[in-house]
Amino acid sequence: MTTTSEIPFARLTGVTLDPARDGRSRGSVALRPEHLNSHGAAHGGLTFTLADTCMGAALRSLLEPTQTCVTVETKMSYFRAGVGKTMVSESEIVHKGRTIASLQCRVFVDDALIAAATGTFAIRGKAAP
Repeated sequence: MTTTSEIPFARLTGVTLDPARDGRSRGSVALRPEHLNSHGAAHGGLTFTLADTCMGAALRSLLEPTQTCVTVETKMSYFRAGVGKTMVSESEIVHKGRTIASLQCRVFVDDALIAAATGTFAIRGKAAP
């Protein structure tokens, strides 16, 4: 299981992950002033970071210890401004093949749906240290 302590960018942004299992994951970030855009809403890049990190965690929950995954592509749809205290993402695997997986994610701020993402991830063997 991957934790945000293993992902330097997640630590930097304040993203945290609940333990992922069965191809599902949940992540969150407490919104701080440095997370906001010029309109006072959560920056779209933070929303994307949370969704991407959460989708990767969902997939890693089903991988073998010798496997890892990388993002191939992501489509992000933004529905409304992310104004509030906490951003939360919920991800799940739609399909997992031998080398490619498709995932979906919904992102909320204070229980209001603000964005959704779909992602394609490549499944690979881990590189030797």
